[in-house]
Amino acid sequence: MTSNSWVLWAVLSAVFAAATAIFAKIGVAGLNSDLATLIRTAVVICVLAVLVSATGQWQPLEEISTRTWVFLVLSGLGTGASWLCYFRALKVGDAARVAPVDKLSVVFVAVLGALFLGERLSAANWIGVALIATGAVLVALKG
Repeated sequence: MTSNSWVLWAVLSAVFAAATAIFAKIGVAGLNSDLATLIRTAVVICVLAVLVSATGQWQPLEEISTRTWVFLVLSGLGTGASWLCYFRALKVGDAARVAPVDKLSVVFVAVLGALFLGERLSAANWIGVALIATGAVLVALKG
């Protein structure tokens, strides 16, 4: 893999996230949003278990550090909370407006990455972050 392979994975993530929003909006119709989130989560767990097994990526759990466990559990809790909120938003809102607002996470990640991880963004990068924030707000407006 090249040093820019992250771009390919990030673009694929965006494509799958877009498909997820559309499929979820259709799937959550007539169903409690929390139950829909549970079903989606079960599917993710099953697919990942097959993937990890098929590729031989299992490793002994006792080899995972306490720090890693803590941050993965926190990440899992954040993911769960995000998914619950996302499905509730999709239940009552337009997918074309919910998904861009959800992408304000890009703005939050940029700010938190700079504050807590010491990541440095250029002026052009910060302008991009500001444009993402502006775009999300403009899409969210009822017009």
